Amino acid sequence: MEQRLSKKVMILTGAGQIGMAIARRIGSGMKIVIGDKNIGNAHAIARTMNQAGFDTIPLEMDLSSRDSILHLIAEAQRYGNISMLVNAAGVSPSQASVETILKVDLYGTAVLLEEVGKVICPGGSGVTISSQSGHRMPALTAEQDEQLAMTPLLNLELLQPGNIKDTLHAYQMAKRCNVKRVMAEAVKWGAKGARINSISPGIIVTPLAIDEFNGPRGDFYRNMFAKCPARRPGTADEIPHVAELLMGGKGAFITGADFLIDGGATASYFYGPLKPHDSKEKTSQTIENGRQSTK
Repeated sequence: MEQRLSKKVMILTGAGQIGMAIARRIGSGMKIVIGDKNIGNAHAIARTMNQAGFDTIPLEMDLSSRDSILHLIAEAQRYGNISMLVNAAGVSPSQASVETILKVDLYGTAVLLEEVGKVICPGGSGVTISSQSGHRMPALTAEQDEQLAMTPLLNLELLQPGNIKDTLHAYQMAKRCNVKRVMAEAVKWGAKGARINSISPGIIVTPLAIDEFNGPRGDFYRNMFAKCPARRPGTADEIPHVAELLMGGKGAFITGADFLIDGGATASYFYGPLKPHDSKEKTSQTIENGRQSTK
């Protein structure tokens, strides 16, 4: 395959607000290959970034498919060595079925980290966007955590239909898996002189989120913002503050870690005024948090 003029290459999966914000913060001078299942979204983000002086190319990519991931990586390698990965792709519990959530958010993320880890260049770094929702699921056993971190995923007993209650449970399990997988992959990436971490955002303002804030659930969100320590939702441009640290030289000693960025909402959920009083309230609150942790 023909090799183009060599540049440092960033792979950005998921053409949304958070992914674009991170790429804009740290992607100057790089070739940025944007993969998304919706090629229209990838084109839109690429156009916005190119008009701001970045060098991007949009590609169609299905995170649930290893072949699609391998194609994206091969295309990225045509432009140079892959030195950064920003994974902001995924679906939420209000968008997809249990099967789709597990195939995309859980299995797809694991495959992406594994395959990029095989080709990441020395000194490279990556970040995958998880969610606060994974921090609200009860603790698993040490054996289950190790399975999520290190074994082939979709055939695991704890992920079979009878053990996954609903889309919220699937989403929480996927996000817990993301964090454990990052820890295991950090060992493999480290053997190549590279680093990988995850970020777990809370509710972030996006165009879709604004529609939710102004819709039937508006009072729910206003109550949440009033009772979390930050007293507000987050913005997409706040996530790159942490991503820039994790992926740059000042974060050289940080790998295999997860960073919760939710304005203290999870702290309030466990130990403050957002603590649910019954199981119905707990389920409703966590579903909404998962809904708005979209990327």
